[in-house]
Amino acid sequence: MDLGLEGKVALVTGSWRGTGAGIAEVLGREGCRVLVHGLEKGQPDEVVERLRGAGLEVSPVHGDITTDAGADALADEALALTGQVDILVNNYGVAEAGDWNSTGTAEWVGIYQKNVLSGVRLVHALAPPMKSRGWGRIVFVGTIGSLRPAARMPHYYASKAVLPNLCVSLAKELGGSGVTVNLVSPGIIATREVRESLERRGAKKGWGSDWDTIQREASRDLFPNPTGRIAEIEEVASLVAFVAGKPASYINGANLRVDGGAADSAV
Repeated sequence: MDLGLEGKVALVTGSWRGTGAGIAEVLGREGCRVLVHGLEKGQPDEVVERLRGAGLEVSPVHGDITTDAGADALADEALALTGQVDILVNNYGVAEAGDWNSTGTAEWVGIYQKNVLSGVRLVHALAPPMKSRGWGRIVFVGTIGSLRPAARMPHYYASKAVLPNLCVSLAKELGGSGVTVNLVSPGIIATREVRESLERRGAKKGWGSDWDTIQREASRDLFPNPTGRIAEIEEVASLVAFVAGKPASYINGANLRVDGGAADSAV
């Protein structure tokens, strides 16, 4: 399927590692010029080198998007490099340990800055030019945890629960402009850190060293879902790319789950 992304410019926040790097790669393979983002200068360089080695058109950009100044600097750098940003993927976010008894209000405010306002800042900077040109895609990356929060990390789940509402509101604000706004909500993803953690867990539990066995047991033990395994990065990244593409032009304000069927609700 031709997603119609050839020549589009995509900024993927938090793409110096993990899921963000995977999204950058898939968009690059679809013909986008991709801006690989890190919070600090030099952070995206390893991913940029790898993707350039694969023949993809990518450039490093940086800015601490947890602050107004850092987000403005990133937007300015992106526009100076490319002239415009057609696709904004607000992938950056963190999951921080905590509980109801020990997590203070400062941590709640801090994670809201990271998981919500980092994306809002870039919407403020980059959505108006998209609207003026009559085309754009804004994709937030959330979590299935916004629909099924745990008792632990309440500040994390609360911050992510903002995103479905935010995307519907923003889609209405940009209605009729040619700019769509959607949320992709994964379950657990087999990033390097997750794989290493589950392999250590598997060694303790006697699951062996075979990844298929480990992920099957882990999905049963930690993240039950009808598919019986854990998502690969490319599976999440491919949905982001599809939502950014021409065939998805009528998908707007949606919360799209990529969780193997784990959600307790059809909504």
